[in-house]
Amino acid sequence: MKLDDDIALALRLADAAGGIIKPYFRSPMSSERKGDATPVTIADREAEEAMRRILKAEAPRDAVHGEEFGATAGNSGRTWVLDPIDGTAGFLAGRPIFGTLIALVVEGWPVLGVIDQPITGERWIGASGRATTLNGREVRTRTCRNLSDATLATTGPHYFDNHEGGHFMALAAKTDHRRMVMGGDCYNYAQLATGQLDIVCEANLKLHDWAALVPVVEGAGGMMCDWNGDPLHAASTGHVLALGDPARLEDVVEALACEH
Repeated sequence: MKLDDDIALALRLADAAGGIIKPYFRSPMSSERKGDATPVTIADREAEEAMRRILKAEAPRDAVHGEEFGATAGNSGRTWVLDPIDGTAGFLAGRPIFGTLIALVVEGWPVLGVIDQPITGERWIGASGRATTLNGREVRTRTCRNLSDATLATTGPHYFDNHEGGHFMALAAKTDHRRMVMGGDCYNYAQLATGQLDIVCEANLKLHDWAALVPVVEGAGGMMCDWNGDPLHAASTGHVLALGDPARLEDVVEALACEH
């Protein structure tokens, strides 16, 4: 398939997921706990099922890797990576800062990513060799001349173990910690791509958590890597950095290497 066709398919997936998610938002809903203790709802499951039906019909040779229903094998070397609601806790709290994540990964490398926020109607599209767009308008990350001026974001301290938390706090101490942002899941990366945050630092992410974010951030002029500064690949450990200004990479990696 051509990249334009892949993008069009990804957008149909986002439309299908959003159509299911919107009626559930801020409605009475129960949730369950998965094996990793994270919450899951009927909206998560139905949205992923809808996307899988489309992929089975339109891209039957491609593999599918979804948060809720695991991996389905393919024989094309291509994998669609789906997270129907990234930020289910925020979704359950009625906060419109969750997102549907859709990625196309080829031989382990993300080449296409969509971050869709169906409640606010915001949709970021990133693809290899193309500028990232927000609702059709090109967006760019911002310059950060000094680490001390940087606004740092993370979903929450409970996602770090004690050792990782010490390294995160060492980085936080070098940034403008008075403006640190907690919470936000994938929405933080979208805001970084739009020039409103400088650094996002996370640990213990899975492929479905980050694959869609890479093309979005990098197509806006930013950079995504692990805590050592190495590019993210399907086999990466889950220690994830997003930088709006790649010139700060050495500063960030050096700060993370310390322990607070």
